[in-house]
Amino acid sequence: MAILKIARMGNPVLLRRAEPVADPTAPEIRRLIADMVDTLLDAEAAGLAAPQVHVPLRLFIFRARPERLTGLAEDTPTGIVAIINPIVEAAGERVALEWEGCLSIPGLRGAVPRPERVRYRGVDAEGRPIDATVAGFHARVVQHEMDHLDGILYPMRMDDFALFGFTEDLMRAAAATAGAPREGGRDG
Repeated sequence: MAILKIARMGNPVLLRRAEPVADPTAPEIRRLIADMVDTLLDAEAAGLAAPQVHVPLRLFIFRARPERLTGLAEDTPTGIVAIINPIVEAAGERVALEWEGCLSIPGLRGAVPRPERVRYRGVDAEGRPIDATVAGFHARVVQHEMDHLDGILYPMRMDDFALFGFTEDLMRAAAATAGAPREGGRDG
């Protein structure tokens, strides 16, 4: 397959609402998903939305690797999941503030408040329904990717820009505290 070029902050494709996928089982959608998987693996990322690869469609892929999970009961690990025409809704009142990064905003991280638990629905590339309620990192990555489909970048969700900066500098400044941004895969 192919490694796709990532749209970076400032590109208009990242600031508009993506269009629904008319036929989730179409061969071009399967090819797009395969190329997005190659791109996600190459970048060692947790998620990737179609607008991030210059395709304004309501589709994203993600994975929740065991080392990224929070320990919450519904923070379940996954392999790579593709979800087409997703719907994501909060499944509780609790909000968590956690660090996020994004392939479209390279080198930066920020602490973003998000619902701790969500329900997501959509279909896969075979047209089969997907319906899950999840928490923790799994919920966070799904919300982050869903935001890309609505033209929202994670800094737009931030309340405190004192918790936003270059990953290297944040790591250095927080090395002695428990609040240091986690290293590892980027959220997408």
